[in-house]
Amino acid sequence: MRILVVEDDEVLREAVADILLEEGYEVACEEAGDEGLYAARQGIHDLLVLDIMLPEISGLEIVRTLRSEGCTVPILLLTARDSIDDRVQGLEAGADDYVVKPFAMRELLARLKALLRRKGNLMPEDRLTYGNIVLNSALRDACIGETCLGLGSKEYDILEFLLLNSEQILTREQVFDRIWGMNSDTGMGIVDIYIHHLRKKLAPYGQDRLVQTVRGVGFMLKEP
Repeated sequence: MRILVVEDDEVLREAVADILLEEGYEVACEEAGDEGLYAARQGIHDLLVLDIMLPEISGLEIVRTLRSEGCTVPILLLTARDSIDDRVQGLEAGADDYVVKPFAMRELLARLKALLRRKGNLMPEDRLTYGNIVLNSALRDACIGETCLGLGSKEYDILEFLLLNSEQILTREQVFDRIWGMNSDTGMGIVDIYIHHLRKKLAPYGQDRLVQTVRGVGFMLKEP
């Protein structure tokens, strides 16, 4: 899972990034609000951590902008402000939760995990589910009932990305960037090839219909 941290305090930004990396998350960092908004708009993050007081564009403005554009990625605000009005303002802007500075890293991690569970059905066993599909991150495989599918690494990563963003359209560019990286020499067509492989492994259980193609755009995990 990939988390974007936008914080202008270098010491705090690096501390948060380090603890998230230790927990096994992929982390991207930005220090200015405009750079953070640009990164968030790429749509390849599972959760955003935003400081409210940022140079160029405030964290609140980033939240308002993303929500107005239909972004549903969970957002956690970091704020030094401790008044009820400021907390309410952040939540009304569209944030999902907040942590008041100074905070304990244990609290931050607990709140992040709670948001990820709420968003993607992440269970205590580190499993994601949609319909009859159960994705186990510890095994890096998916199961239908008692049967595991034997997914390859890229097939697993694509299915995980789809489950984390279930019932939302993911463009080919978003999938490619998430799984291969935009600097990859591989062509964009590789996405369709691996989607085909993934559907073949889901087909014997009637679950291939969940991976829908949105013509000219990309893919979506959704009941027909």
